[in-house]
Amino acid sequence: MRYKIDLKAFMADCELNYRRLLGLCPDLDTADRHIFVLDACGSSDRRREFVVRVRDRAPYTLEVEIAEQTPAQAPWLNLPLIRVRLYRDAELAEVVGFDGVHRIYPRYSYPNRVMHQPDEKAQWNRFLAEWLALVADAGYAVNASFAATG
Repeated sequence: MRYKIDLKAFMADCELNYRRLLGLCPDLDTADRHIFVLDACGSSDRRREFVVRVRDRAPYTLEVEIAEQTPAQAPWLNLPLIRVRLYRDAELAEVVGFDGVHRIYPRYSYPNRVMHQPDEKAQWNRFLAEWLALVADAGYAVNASFAATG
């Protein structure tokens, strides 16, 4: 059975990602990066630091990169590098890159050469939604913001 894109759910995830990302980083138009920390039970050895960096600003879009700053004890526990494009006019945030993959299609046949799931793009956006919710609920900002230069 061929996978059918649930456009309504996909757009809802992108809208929610936009709102959550701007809730965590309200000054993305002027700040180049924000740092967030997640502590597991207040333990310093389980402290995870994440950075949201602005990679590109354009009149209607903004591209950010979310990465882990402090590597985990085991490399497979690190958050993958996530590139997110925010569409200001539509108020949507869509994952456009994930762990070194720079282009993803909305639907894949399965199996395929790189073994992407049929709904790979939707899964990336749901992952971002869950990560943003976790940071909003259990994390804290290390910095107020870093002013943009140039």
